[in-house]
This record gives sequence, structure tokens and C-alpha cells, in this order.
Amino acid sequence: MRIQINPERRLAQASPLLYGHFLEHFHRQVYGGVYDPQSPLANEHGFRSDVIEALQNIRTPIIRWPGGCFVSSYNWKKGVGENRTPVFDKSWRVEEPNTFGTDEFVQLCRDIGCEPYICTNAGTGTAEEMSDWVEYCNLPTEGEFAKWRIRNGHEKPHNVKYWSVGNENYGYWEIGAKGSEEWARLVTESAKMMQHVDPTTSLTAAALVDMDWNTRLLESCGDRLEWISLHGYWDFHHGKNETAPYTQCMAYTHDLDAPIRKVQGLLNAMGLEKKIKIAFDEWNLRAWFHPGVHTIQQAVTKEEYLDPRNGNDDNAIYTMADAVFSGCFLNMVLRHADIVGMANFAPVINTRGAIFTYPGGIVKRTTYHVFDMYVHLMGDEVIDQWVQDVPAYRVCGEQGEVDVDCIDVVSTRRSHDGAVAIALVNKHISDSQQITLTLDSPRKLTLHTLCGTSPDDYNDVGKETVVPFINNNGVEQEGLTVRLTLQPHSVNILVAE
Repeated sequence: MRIQINPERRLAQASPLLYGHFLEHFHRQVYGGVYDPQSPLANEHGFRSDVIEALQNIRTPIIRWPGGCFVSSYNWKKGVGENRTPVFDKSWRVEEPNTFGTDEFVQLCRDIGCEPYICTNAGTGTAEEMSDWVEYCNLPTEGEFAKWRIRNGHEKPHNVKYWSVGNENYGYWEIGAKGSEEWARLVTESAKMMQHVDPTTSLTAAALVDMDWNTRLLESCGDRLEWISLHGYWDFHHGKNETAPYTQCMAYTHDLDAPIRKVQGLLNAMGLEKKIKIAFDEWNLRAWFHPGVHTIQQAVTKEEYLDPRNGNDDNAIYTMADAVFSGCFLNMVLRHADIVGMANFAPVINTRGAIFTYPGGIVKRTTYHVFDMYVHLMGDEVIDQWVQDVPAYRVCGEQGEVDVDCIDVVSTRRSHDGAVAIALVNKHISDSQQITLTLDSPRKLTLHTLCGTSPDDYNDVGKETVVPFINNNGVEQEGLTVRLTLQPHSVNILVAE
């Protein structure tokens, strides 16, 4: 395979929000995850200091909260103030203590140093309730809700810029699901009220790859939105915590960007591509494990629907397949950085997250290290590349056999120092790949690699063996010609300074 780069031809500016994350009130993401006031590892705000440090290390730019399906029956007003009201969460069928609410979430983001992104209740909620939430967060002193925030000990506004009207309200599984016409009307009126409170809010709304849904939404309120939201999970559990093997996960990478291409085509056709960007604000290879809940026939006992969620805590699930898929996804959104401005890995902690917590510390799963590499090494400018002779191999997916490219590549330039950073993902399960790269000028090269001893390798408590390393043994340089050897099932970033 041959690659030639042109750092002088900038294709798009890549937003740091592409490396965003997501947090929902599900299982151990919040309680026992980021928020654990009783832990000896907690800071003065009740957050796990080891988690905060890990999220700072991967330069977390933004966190979307509180859901997710949870938000579609969430009353934010019960989660602020001195007298918190526990409620029964009808989405996940557990009691929500409401001890972690809006003020705690904003404080978490401040401790991390990232932007808060609030998803509102468009299931059982109303436009007025959503705009009240904006009042609470963003108005200095005016009105009932800003004064309530001040009484709660937060004199200055939270200044939450990013807001989403709803979650997956197109889905039968979502509480308060809507039809396309009803949805367009609700988003329009909600956006109107929210922006009357604070015109500087940056709004998105739930969308999907559906012409009718998106057309109605954008015709009704495209002038009020800056984003539309897409979600993607590929490996669904179908009621059993049995994850797809490595090669099937690679089949999911075939035509991975189809949803983006289709939605971008609609935005182009409607003349909105300069105004509205795509927020891919929930994504993960693995769908979460919660059998007997988002089904028409509900599980009855907690042994049937609640206890199985502990299966998400099996670190052996999160292998190099997850890392390689995540590298391909990040490459994809970088290639589409002209239209994709935000992406949120779902979730950031526990469940299928990048970080796993236990009483004595954390485990950084394979996906954590992918983010670690990309945020520290990749550039903020996507540059032109010419790729030829890409090898492919045949894998078996859910729909039968498919040919997938062995190598997924995207090239970037770091504007602050002019270095070129090229992400090269080798999807092949067992074969190394040889790459010939032509540089624009003589440069110092460093190859950073994440791979396992096998495609099923993973990190666990006392066993964090899958970590990035400098792999310059895989680099041969002769003038402007570079020959790279990429390990099988690996994520690589070549930095050319």
C-alpha cells in the first residue's frame, strides 16, 4: 500500500469536540463511577480523583449528560437544591436518588476542564421545562430559576452553551416517543423558548438517517439549530451478553460513514451545510447490556433485568476489537470534519466505557488508550492524502461475507508546530501490513502503536498490558520514502516532525 501526503492542502479544521464523551444515569456510570463521595479516592466535590485525572489526561473536551434514555422521564428540578427527591426511573426501572444533578454535573465538568452538554427531557418534558433549565443554568439573576440556583450556592451562572432537545425520541423504546411531525413541532417551540432565555445557546435535536424525519425537522426549525444528532452502536447483544468476535467487528467498519454521507447530502440539498453540523453524540462499537427493559415484553424480576447489567463490568469483553473499531470511527469523523463537529463516546465510564472503576482504582480499557493517542498526537487540520493499492481481506459479518480494507488511514497537520500526524489502523486479525509513505520534506519520524499479543487481549485489574508504545523498529526511512510495518490488529499514529 502506498500513501502520499500534501500538508499544504488543508481539507478541514478538526474540532476538539470530536473526542467528546457521554455520561448517563445507568448502572455504575454516575453512582460508583464518577460520583462516589464515600470513597477514600473522592475529592472535595465527591468525584473520584483518579477518574478526574484520567479524564483530564485524555483532554476530555465535552461531556453529554444525563442521557440517553434516562433523560426522557427525568425531572431536573428534583435533582437540585437541599431537598432532593428520589424517584423511580421508568426508563431503567431503578430508584434514582437525585443526589447527582445539574449543579454536580457542571462542577464535574469544571473539575475536568471540559464543556458541559445537557440533553433535555423531550419525552415527558415540555418546552417550558426545558427553557426553565436554561434559566437555571444561564441567567445571571432574572426570574425564579436563576434565583433558585443562587440560593443553592451558585451565584454565578453555569453558562452551559451546548444543549440537546431530546434523545432518541424517534424510537419505540424511548419514553415519550414522537412521530416526525410531532417532533418537528416540539423541537421548534422548545428551541424558541430556550433561545428566548439565552440566544447564545448552541442547540441540537435528535435525528437519524431518515428522509421524512430529518426533512420535517429541518424545514420546521433548521434556522434555530446548529447541530443535528446521530447515534450509532453496531454490536447488539440481542438479550445475551455475547459480544461479536474480532472479525465480525471488522465487518462493522465496512461503509462506516454511510450515515454521515446520507445526512450530509440532505443538508447540502436543503442549503444548510454551512449552518448545521452533525453531532455524533452517542457512539460505541458495543451496545449496552440491559436485557428485558427496552422490549415490549418486559422482564419481571430484578434477577432478570437488573442483575444481568453487571455483565457490562466484564473487562475481558473490551479487547483490541474495540480499540481498532474506535480508531476507525475517529478516522472517519476526522475525514468528515467539514460536517461532523462533535462526537461523544458512550459512555466514558463503566458499562461499555473507556474507564472501569473498582474500589481500589481504575482500569483503562483498550479504548481509553485510543483516545490517549489521538488527543495527544493527531493534528487539528485534516490534510490531503493519496492512497493506492489498499489491501483487503474477507470477513464474515451479520449479513454474510464482506471485503474490508486492511488499512484505515487519515492524515492531519498540527497547526501549532507544523508536524504531520497520520493515523493508520491495521484491521487484519493476524497479518502485519507494509506501507510505503512519501513525505513532502525530510522529517523526524516516531511511530506510536497500540496492539495486543492477540486480537482478544484486554486490560483488567492488575493486568494493564495493552498500552501504547513507541515502535520505531517498524520504521525504515530513505530520503522522502518511508516504509512502515504495522502490527496486526493495531492502532498506529506516525508523527513526522
